[in-house]
Amino acid sequence: MTEKPLRIGEVAELAGTTVRTVRYYEEVGLLPGSEDRSHGQHRSYTDADVERLREILQLKELLNLSLEELRGLVEAEEARALIRERYRSATEAAERERLLHEAGGHLDRQLALIRDRRAALGELEERLAERRERVAERIAELRPEPSRH
Repeated sequence: MTEKPLRIGEVAELAGTTVRTVRYYEEVGLLPGSEDRSHGQHRSYTDADVERLREILQLKELLNLSLEELRGLVEAEEARALIRERYRSATEAAERERLLHEAGGHLDRQLALIRDRRAALGELEERLAERRERVAERIAELRPEPSRH
């Protein structure tokens, strides 16, 4: 990774997407940035922005998420990052425990979404496997019986 500021085209190329996607994700709040610059000025990006974009694209592709679901996952990640910071500076056990419970809630919501997707994929796989089996049975029915001599 590099330490130099990156332009939007470089970010898109490094993340394997288009400039249009980067701009869109900024507009809908999945990526920071569009409000961080004056009108007409170029936004500079960091390696962390590239990594975040890669993660968002991977989640969207793997889970086939709606924009709202994707936003929820990203917000949960951001909330957990803030909790980690507060946890590191917390000195009382009760506060640390409260923060861990809060982080657990975010993880539970993320896991529920992933498990729902996995269950739906499992159901689709079962239906397709059953259909494939029926096709194989029909093929077998069409074959003539071997003659016995």
